[in-house]
Amino acid sequence: MLTLSKKIMVAIDGSPQSDKAAEEAVRMASVSGSKFPSEVYAVLVLPSMKSQSFTDFFPNKPATEMPGWEEKRTRIFYVVEKAAKEAGVTLESLVIYGDPAEELMLLAREKHCDVIVVGSSGKGRVKRTVLGSVSTKVALHAPCSVYIVR
Repeated sequence: MLTLSKKIMVAIDGSPQSDKAAEEAVRMASVSGSKFPSEVYAVLVLPSMKSQSFTDFFPNKPATEMPGWEEKRTRIFYVVEKAAKEAGVTLESLVIYGDPAEELMLLAREKHCDVIVVGSSGKGRVKRTVLGSVSTKVALHAPCSVYIVR
């Protein structure tokens, strides 16, 4: 592995697979050492807000404005923030809205990421074939390398 600085994006959703992916992303960043420090972007993509219509007298607030959001955010990002702090790796945590695969690929282009780290889906073969998975979509269409963690 070449030990130059890298921009590493990791998809976070609070699942055990994303926690493994977060630990692996931090490990990859820490390998480059202090001479060529790498950056990690931990990204949580929440579903898009539904479009409002005239029947919505009380529109829903975004998840980030709901009571208890900070506690949920802390729990979801706990593993990656702890691992990055222990390894001395620069970490930027982001919460965005939209389709997870599309938003990850768009952000990877914007940030000029070298690799996207995602956890494998827990779906079975039939569900994955019918519904697709974020890891599959990202692996097929990403502008950079993709590392899928099992």
